[in-house]
Amino acid sequence: MTVKNKAIVGEVKTLSCSNSFRNYHFLKITTEDGVVGWSEYDENFGSPGVTSVIEQISHRVIGQSAMLHEHIREDLHNVTRPASGGVVGQALGAIENALLDAKARTLDVPCHVLLGGKVRDRIRVYWSHCVAYRMRTEHFSPGIVDADGVRQVARDVRDEGYTALKTNIFHYDADDRIEAWSPGFGRPHEPSLNVERKTLKDLRKHLEIMRESAGPDIDILLDLNFNARTEGFLKILRETADLDLFWVEIDTLDPQALAYIRAHSPHPISSCETLIGLQQFLPYFQNQSIDVAIIDTPWNGVWQSLKIAAAAAAYEINVAPHNFYGHLCTMMNAHFSAVVPNMRIMETDIDRIAWDAEVFTHAPEYRDGYLILPDRPGWGTEPNEAALAKYPPLQKTGLINRTQTPRLAL
Repeated sequence: MTVKNKAIVGEVKTLSCSNSFRNYHFLKITTEDGVVGWSEYDENFGSPGVTSVIEQISHRVIGQSAMLHEHIREDLHNVTRPASGGVVGQALGAIENALLDAKARTLDVPCHVLLGGKVRDRIRVYWSHCVAYRMRTEHFSPGIVDADGVRQVARDVRDEGYTALKTNIFHYDADDRIEAWSPGFGRPHEPSLNVERKTLKDLRKHLEIMRESAGPDIDILLDLNFNARTEGFLKILRETADLDLFWVEIDTLDPQALAYIRAHSPHPISSCETLIGLQQFLPYFQNQSIDVAIIDTPWNGVWQSLKIAAAAAAYEINVAPHNFYGHLCTMMNAHFSAVVPNMRIMETDIDRIAWDAEVFTHAPEYRDGYLILPDRPGWGTEPNEAALAKYPPLQKTGLINRTQTPRLAL
């Protein structure tokens, strides 16, 4: 059978299930030969409508060969060019990733073989959303409500053999109870994004608690997200200048502003997790805005992410995958991380919901702070459709929940 007539796509289907406080989303592509390719995507945080885009353009995928994923990607890009990026770009990434899985399974090889071959068998990871996830006390027991909980999760990172953690901004009250501070995501509604004295004082306290509890040998990463503007980011960097931080992660859409911040930072700077396409990344490379480029491979597609990583290497910049999703995304990122020479470290969420073991056929294997790359065909895991049906998707999730809308009196 020629490549032209092999792995012809016969069906494109989207599925979803609850992840307790948001939803998992999956794309299933089935070929006429009966091979199934899977990808995981997300539309919870700022990306409503990815599923609708996939459903609108999927007819252009049916009847084409999954072996020719670059051809399909370019066709989809051409017909959506006026609205490229955003949820349209994420839909293309989801389709590309499912096609890669189908192609690898057709050839009966792991995806990393398609991507050029692995340069490492294991990938160093950091424990992400450290503190933040356990604050959801309705899903984690015991949940974190105060400084003692912060101390415990930091000790858990060390005791469970991980070598790095990433945390965020938190406020402490007089009784050491904590709350997250994320005005960049509307929690609370503070559109000015000013960084005041309390935020600086409490952030320093938080980082000192984590360092004391985790010990001197654990790398601590700080994620500031979109929670400040240039002035505020610089204030935070000055406040934390004497602390031992692996990197400070900053989201800003101005590469020149970030270059200025980096030039005044005592810590390495990472960024770019919300960008889609090499064209959006290039100004950050050209302006030397970052030490590490964070690439969201579910959004960009793993094949396109390899191109971004190669461009980063040309500017002497390392990369790290953005990964706060389910086990399928973790394995997609693992295959990417295994083949990219200029790899820094991989994000992963160790705190999981109770039914993750049901929803996915294989969970990632972690050993001594590293993810061990599997050699199963394709991505190495897939959703269990019967389990998905047991946990119907939530109707209102994440930041688009209407109940969180701030209201002002006239």
